[in-house]
Amino acid sequence: MKILYLHQYFNTPNMSGGTRSYEMARRLVAMGHEVNMVTSWRTGHNKKDWFETKEAGITVHWLPVHYSNHLSYRERIRAFFDFAIKSSLKAATLEADIIFATSTPLTIALPAVYASRKKKIPMVFEVRDLWPEMPIAMGALKNNILRYAARELEKWAYRNSDAVVALSPGMKAGIVSAGFSSKCISVIPNSSDNAEFAYNASLAQSFRSSRPWLGDKPLLCYAGTFGKVNGVGYAVSLAKALRDRDSDIRILLVGDGAERDLVIQEAKKAGVFEFNLFFETEMPKKRMPELFSASTMSATLFMDLPEMQSNSSNKFFDALAAGKPVLINYGGWMHDLVSSNNCGLTMWRKPMDAVAAELDRVLHDPAWLCKAGQASRQLAEKYFDRDTLAAQLEQVLMAVIDGKSEHAEEFAFGIYC
Repeated sequence: MKILYLHQYFNTPNMSGGTRSYEMARRLVAMGHEVNMVTSWRTGHNKKDWFETKEAGITVHWLPVHYSNHLSYRERIRAFFDFAIKSSLKAATLEADIIFATSTPLTIALPAVYASRKKKIPMVFEVRDLWPEMPIAMGALKNNILRYAARELEKWAYRNSDAVVALSPGMKAGIVSAGFSSKCISVIPNSSDNAEFAYNASLAQSFRSSRPWLGDKPLLCYAGTFGKVNGVGYAVSLAKALRDRDSDIRILLVGDGAERDLVIQEAKKAGVFEFNLFFETEMPKKRMPELFSASTMSATLFMDLPEMQSNSSNKFFDALAAGKPVLINYGGWMHDLVSSNNCGLTMWRKPMDAVAAELDRVLHDPAWLCKAGQASRQLAEKYFDRDTLAAQLEQVLMAVIDGKSEHAEEFAFGIYC
């Protein structure tokens, strides 16, 4: 197959952020397929127009379009449409048998549908978030006209897709509710890179020895975006509750985002900044195994919104691959996964004092940590191995090319909660 892969926020392991598209694309290349990735270059660069690189056999076409989590909603929307317009023209020039477009943003459907029609080839759309439900829930889309337009764009994207890939069962349900046939939807969640994230004692020791505040103390880590929806202020409240218990647990928050400075200010006000709560800037994905090897437990945090419960957080699956227990503070399918597999703590809507007490107990219980860590790794190997899920994506794409879109549902991961 010649695959035209559209993802506005594609990352390589040398960059911070999720690398799902990189990992899937390089595996498709290894399977013998040709992949052209059309994406944006978000950081400083002296180029003003498209430029090209080779990444693990993937031909990547980069368009400089500034974007960061610090931008206002209006500025983000401008970046979405800037890329959509210019990438439409680019995509139409590239040879392909199939279009595979992944959101967010939902505007990626614009160049995907344009190229699909222009080239008269099928299109598969991947849904990473239920959009526009999320921006509406967050208050980013307050105008009724914009809300209507966003919902119509969502339906239009599905109508013009031969098949859809959803990253969770909840996302699939949302897509079906928008009128798309369940038979043409495959659930392929975010995945675990089990070889790369396997526990490494040397990396763990190096990470800990370079941080005098850590030593051999238990470490709860959060690695991700400091956006409004992430609700990272939760960690400040938890650190305060742990301090009040005189616990030696340390919390490390790694990442960047619009609310990072606000969370730091909250930590200073609460008296936990660099006492038991520490901050580090975002790391390239290739360095994340160091963090997870050194951590005792990983936290996956989000605001308590119904719309967030279908998310498929990258770092959740990294923690599973590293064999680390997971603390999760919201409901939904991942909450149920952790609960039913005994691979961490499900703290949804629990009082902070109770969360701190339970965390203090389990992080000082070697037997519990060993058992929960093994359960995490087993879950990663059995259901979320990246190689297995990449093969399922290949099956979906090949089925669509063969005119068998209605079989997409058959190629999905094997656990529903």
